[in-house]
Amino acid sequence: MKHYVQTRNSNNYDLFDAFDDFFKPMFYDESKEMRTNVKEDENGYELDLELPGYQKEQIKVALENGYLTVSAKREEKDLGGKHYLRREISESCQRSFYVGENVSQADIKAKFDNGILNLYIPKEQPKRIEPNYIDID
Repeated sequence: MKHYVQTRNSNNYDLFDAFDDFFKPMFYDESKEMRTNVKEDENGYELDLELPGYQKEQIKVALENGYLTVSAKREEKDLGGKHYLRREISESCQRSFYVGENVSQADIKAKFDNGILNLYIPKEQPKRIEPNYIDID
């Protein structure tokens, strides 16, 4: 079994990463996962997702019930009578991120360039609660 903890290059290793890795299937295929970098500033989050070999038209980004789902699918090529002995290049992949119930589709900005999908998701702004005064007669 692969030891994910020892192969990480990040200085910001999270205990929950080890917990998630422990429950990955024994024959988990990382080649079908979109590798992602997540950056944060005071206003939001920026995600860079690797999608090499995909065209912009093959990528879908959807927001539903607070989850942002990125999926990509290529058309399978006709092999002309040949068959695969080994297949590591996936024809499709999908990944979801919880971004919150108050984020709308219009808030999210997306750009695709050189196999990298860049998404910007603003942070939820704290709601200002206005006091409800009662008129006194």
